[in-house]
Amino acid sequence: MAALDTYRTIIANVLDEYTQIPYAYGDLQCKAVFDRENDHYLLVTLGWDNGLRVYSVLVHIDLINGKVWIQQDNTEDGVATELVQAGISNDHIVLGFQAPELRKYTAFAAA
Repeated sequence: MAALDTYRTIIANVLDEYTQIPYAYGDLQCKAVFDRENDHYLLVTLGWDNGLRVYSVLVHIDLINGKVWIQQDNTEDGVATELVQAGISNDHIVLGFQAPELRKYTAFAAA
């Protein structure tokens, strides 16, 4: 359980940093949405750009069976690298957005 608490803290800290980065265009904001009870962590981009409504998921992370599942990652460099740098082992991170048969070729856990 201590590892999961550590993962929760690391994920929240890494994602919170993204909310501080201003967008270079439009009237956009990055919001952190954390469901700590069910272990779902999201970054949502919302606002307006050139008269169009913007609402999209930038990052979606779940904790499943003791592992960090990155379900969606639309960051430039990849949030997995930041999680590893913050202390989560590669073999505890699953790139859920990758096809299951391709995960074994990544530097991260297959499942």
